[in-house]
Amino acid sequence: MADSGEKLEVVIVLVNEGHASTAVGPIEIFSSAGAMFDELSGADPDPRFGVTTASIDGKPIESAYGLRIAPDCSIAEVGPADLVMVSASGPVPSEWMSRHAALLPWLVERHRHGSLLAGVCSGVAFLAEAGLLDGRRATTYWGVADAFQERYPDVDWQTDLLITEDAGLFCSGGVNAANDLSLYLVERLCGHRVAVECAKALLLDMPRLSQTGYAILPLARPHGDRRVRDLQDHLSANFRRDVPIGELAEISRMSHRNVIRRFKNATGFQPGAYLQMLRVAAARRMLEDGAPSIQQVSTSIGYDDVAFFRRVFKRHSGMTPASYRERFGGDPR
Repeated sequence: MADSGEKLEVVIVLVNEGHASTAVGPIEIFSSAGAMFDELSGADPDPRFGVTTASIDGKPIESAYGLRIAPDCSIAEVGPADLVMVSASGPVPSEWMSRHAALLPWLVERHRHGSLLAGVCSGVAFLAEAGLLDGRRATTYWGVADAFQERYPDVDWQTDLLITEDAGLFCSGGVNAANDLSLYLVERLCGHRVAVECAKALLLDMPRLSQTGYAILPLARPHGDRRVRDLQDHLSANFRRDVPIGELAEISRMSHRNVIRRFKNATGFQPGAYLQMLRVAAARRMLEDGAPSIQQVSTSIGYDDVAFFRRVFKRHSGMTPASYRERFGGDPR
C-alpha cells in the first residue's frame, strides 16, 4: 500500500476499436485519487498516482465510435510502472488481436518485472492471449464470456464476478466496470479512505455489490495455490456462519494442520482471521450504505454478540462501527 506522498505510476494502454470510457474513466479516477477531494475540502492535494497513457506505436487510437485519443507515448517509451491497465477493444478478438500483437510480449515482460496488470472488459483478452491468465481466475463482459471461454480454455473463468484478482492480475466485467476496477485498485493500493473520498469527489458509487463474491473479498496477497483459492471461495460464500477447520480440511482433502499451514503461507492469514476480514468487509459496506442498526449489522454478518463485533471491527478498521458509519456512510457534506 502506498504511503501518503509516495506516487505510484500507472500506465493506461489505449487500444483501437473499443469504448473510450474504458480508458478515460480510469485516467480520471487515478488522477483524482488523493487530489480532487482534498482540493474540494480546502486541503492541500496529495495525488497518489502519476498517470501515463500509451498506445502500441505512440499514435492516436480511434474508439469504436470514432473518438480519437492521443497518447503520451508508445509502449516502448514507457518507464517503470506499478500498474498497467489495458482498455477494451472490440468484442471478437479474432478480428483485432493480430493488429495488437506487439502488445502481448510487452505485457509479459511488464508482469515479469513486477508490474500489476489489469484488463477491462474485452481488454482481458490481451492478458489471456499472452498466456498470463492460464490456470488463473478471470472475468470479463458477460456478452463475450462464452466466446472467451472457447478461445481461452485454460483460464479459470469466473464470469459471474464483477472483478477478479489473481497473482497480481486484475480483470473486470463490462464497460462501466472500468470505474469499479479503478476504484478497487485505488483501495487496494492506497487504502479505503482514499478510495471513498475519490468516489465522493467524482460522484461515483464504490465498487458495486451486484456481483456477490467480489464485494466482500478481503485484500489478501496474491498467490497461486489453487486449493487455498477454493477454500477462500468457500469462506466467501459462507462468511455469515462459523466455518470450522474440519470443514475446510474435508473440502480440500488435507489434514487440519496442513489446511492452517498452507492457508497462512498463501494468504498471510489463518482461516479464522480471514473469515473475520470477510465479515468486517461486509459490515463496512453495510455501514457505508447507512445501515441504521449496529446490532443488525453484527447479526447479519454472523456475530450475535455486538460488543465482540465492535471490538473486531475496531481492530480491523481502526474505529468503531458507529464512527465508521458517521465518516463514510451517506452523502458527503
